[in-house]
Amino acid sequence: MKQINIQWQDQFGHWQQYQTVHHEASASRSAQKRASTTGKRHRLIDEDNRVLDIIEP
Repeated sequence: MKQINIQWQDQFGHWQQYQTVHHEASASRSAQKRASTTGKRHRLIDEDNRVLDIIEP
């Protein structure tokens, strides 16, 4: 199974690990919901460290 890492960007521009999920659609929904509640950028990274999506709040 493919692992998707959800990361968020702190005030210094560094990406911090939030969660690892195995289903891309649920990872996207989770990151979208958290980005809107926290007001911070989130991104989805696959297991090869490729950026799949960047989510703006």
